[in-house]
Amino acid sequence: MRVLWKILRRTFRWFLLTALIGLVSCASVIFLSKYEIERVSEGKIYENIEKVPACKVGVVLGCSKYLRNGRPNLYFQQRIQAAKELYFSGQVKFLLVSGDNSTKYYDEPTTMKKDLVQLGVPEKKIFCDYAGLSTLDSVVRAKEVFKENQFVVISQDFHVRRAVYIGMAHNIDLIGYSSGSISGVGSVRTELRECLARVKAIMDVTFLERKPKFMGDPVVIK
Repeated sequence: MRVLWKILRRTFRWFLLTALIGLVSCASVIFLSKYEIERVSEGKIYENIEKVPACKVGVVLGCSKYLRNGRPNLYFQQRIQAAKELYFSGQVKFLLVSGDNSTKYYDEPTTMKKDLVQLGVPEKKIFCDYAGLSTLDSVVRAKEVFKENQFVVISQDFHVRRAVYIGMAHNIDLIGYSSGSISGVGSVRTELRECLARVKAIMDVTFLERKPKFMGDPVVIK
């Protein structure tokens, strides 16, 4: 019995040590990923619309207009409002709305375009990227498909920082315009997901060299 007890204690200690090492390693990777993306994007994120350098195109990163509970998505509202303001300020001449359209029942780009038109942005000034399935897809396709190597990304601060990091890794001259911040329980969940998204972003561009899922024929924005 004593021998069994000793074996159990050693196994438990080994398990605790392994779990602790794993936890510290995960925390270190998350922290370093956050630090690296913050470092690379420093000086390229703008909150004051008057200080945003003029660009031909503003790329609006997509998300759902409504939450699962049917309530309006504040992240969506902020991005659309920021895109409208950036266009009417004259800082951008065109808007490229990029998002997921993987099924006929879900179409982020069309929804964003409709809302922007309702806010007064001319329809002919808005282009849709229907294959912006991820931030990497949206950013890289803006260069490879829409032939824009200099543009401003529009989304929340944490999101545009990741987008800028991805763009710079692909030799794209881009900046980010922060549409604001969200507080509350939902924002906490988003921030937690962002921690993992930043780790994935670094893996994608550093080790996996991931490319957009779809490319397609060139589209000229003019």
